[in-house]
Amino acid sequence: MADEDLRSEDAAGGDTEHAAPITSRFLFVDVAAQRAKQLRRGALARLDRGWLSHSPHKLERVAMEEVRSGLIQYTLPTNYEGSPRGIVKE
Repeated sequence: MADEDLRSEDAAGGDTEHAAPITSRFLFVDVAAQRAKQLRRGALARLDRGWLSHSPHKLERVAMEEVRSGLIQYTLPTNYEGSPRGIVKE
């Protein structure tokens, strides 16, 4: 889903503007899971080093905090309007 978009953002690096806050819990979990997968594959965390140095954190927690902080950019698929796949809204 958003894996390709997250991958391109990870490769770009640098300072980007913060993403809009996610209001859907399901979308939050999906974006955080994709980011955790990136972190497991070796991507660098985008959080400040002070937060990470307090104690070892699971990569899933780091990913959730990055998403919550707005550090992760994401895009929604074109059929995300709540309609089931295959049904076109007119």
